[in-house]
Amino acid sequence: MGREQTRRVRIGNCVIGGGSPIAIQSMCNTKTEDVAATVAQIHRLEDAGCEIIRVTVPTMEAALAVKEIKKEISIPLVADIHFDYKMAIAAIENGADKIRINPGNIGSADRVKAVVDAARAYRVPIRVGVNSGSLEKNLIEKYGGVTAEGIVESALDKVKLIEDMGYDNLVISIKSSNVMMCVKAHELIARQTDYPLHVGITEAGTMYSGNVKSSVGLGIILNQGIGDTIRVSLTGDPVEEVKTAKLILRTLGLREGGIEVVSCPTCGRTRIDLISLANQVETMVTEFDYLKGVKVAVMGCVVNGPGEAREADVGIAGGIGEGLLIRRGEVIRKVPEAELLDALRAELVQIAAEKAKTQQPAKK
Repeated sequence: MGREQTRRVRIGNCVIGGGSPIAIQSMCNTKTEDVAATVAQIHRLEDAGCEIIRVTVPTMEAALAVKEIKKEISIPLVADIHFDYKMAIAAIENGADKIRINPGNIGSADRVKAVVDAARAYRVPIRVGVNSGSLEKNLIEKYGGVTAEGIVESALDKVKLIEDMGYDNLVISIKSSNVMMCVKAHELIARQTDYPLHVGITEAGTMYSGNVKSSVGLGIILNQGIGDTIRVSLTGDPVEEVKTAKLILRTLGLREGGIEVVSCPTCGRTRIDLISLANQVETMVTEFDYLKGVKVAVMGCVVNGPGEAREADVGIAGGIGEGLLIRRGEVIRKVPEAELLDALRAELVQIAAEKAKTQQPAKK
């Protein structure tokens, strides 16, 4: 089922599914009981572009903290429950916009029903989450190991359990750290259900390996029209998860906004500290995240730089102690190396002003 055909599910002030924009999620790594630290991290994530945030709720203190956290943030808050059904109910009662459970970890059907009844009473959606690491023994035996088919069957069994309890305000999440297994599982489940899908590569790893695995896996899945909300799982600052998710969506043409930075890989002709400069540019352009469809080129030499930057709106090409400032393929002027970043920022300010002027309604 493509994302245009999935059900629409409201999570607080955000809607996923039914062709809605793919929402970016992350998860706090603070202790939820520490309200101040958790709120501070969520504010950083909001600023980075996070649209749904999840916190772990392992204790009653954490469940009660949900209410206080909600007062201080503007994006939907999801409560992550692992084993104790009472924590799920308490999180719902304290204002969680969605809960994430694996019904297989909650316990008896009566306990799952108690959670479902609370979700129904408060109109809170349930994310049914299944990971390859928690696959039931009977499904491992049935399929001869952990497989995409087993993950899908496990998830759909749990969905049916909740449906049989009279509730269908659901989101499905099936994850694996095995990228191609995860891809296959999403391809299979998309043919069998119209519930919106939360997509991610679980336990992807560090900034390096996690970004590569997430980009490959999410890229394949999303490019097939599958997936309604995503989380990039990284071992590190969750703000980096949001940055990567935004870039994946923009690269696939699934989200507008933000500046695209292109830079050359360096070679023996490079005469400036291009690696440092390119990283500074990438950080600086976040100030202009509201600009849509703007491309910035950072080139290492004046031999190929102007030509390679021709398709960019603005660019810089390094020389010996100086560089060229380029605007739509035309060299504007030479700039001392130490001033290149500021010169580039000034051009972006000018581009922003030009765009704002063209977007103003004509005077009568």
